[in-house]
Amino acid sequence: MEHVDDFDKQILKELEKDGRMAFSAIASTLGVSNTMVHQRVNRLTELGILTGIKPVLNEKRLGYDWGAFTGLTLEKDHDSNRIIEALKNIPEITECYYISGSYTLYIKIIARDHEHMRKVLYEQIDSIPGIAKTDSIMELGCAFKRNVTL
Repeated sequence: MEHVDDFDKQILKELEKDGRMAFSAIASTLGVSNTMVHQRVNRLTELGILTGIKPVLNEKRLGYDWGAFTGLTLEKDHDSNRIIEALKNIPEITECYYISGSYTLYIKIIARDHEHMRKVLYEQIDSIPGIAKTDSIMELGCAFKRNVTL
C-alpha cells in the first residue's frame, strides 16, 4: 500500500464501522489528536485510498426485490466507453465492470419486480446500439459484502 501506516489503517477501520463518526471520537479511541485524524483523512482522500463516505442502502427495504448480474457481449469492444456512458443513464444499473472471458462488461441491475427487470433489460439495455447480447443470472440475496481487510 502506498504511504499507509498503522494509524491510517486504524482510522480507516474506525470509519468503516461508522462513516459518520466524528474525527474527535476517532482521535479519542486511537489516543491521537483530532488534527492528526483530520490531516490523515485528507491525505488518504488525496491519495485516492478513501474515495468517499456514503450510506449503504438496503435495496430490498426500498422495494427493489429483484437483482441480476448480466454479462454484456458487445459488437465491437472499442465501443465500450460509449456503451458505458449509456449504461450510466439507467439508474437501475448499480455496478459495471470490465471483465475478461466471454463478456466485455458485467453489470448489476436492481429492479422492483420481474416486470421492472424485463423492462430494464429489454427496453433500455437491449436498445443501446452496440450491445450484441446479454446473459443474466438472477440474484437471490447477498450472503455478504465487505471492503478488503486492512
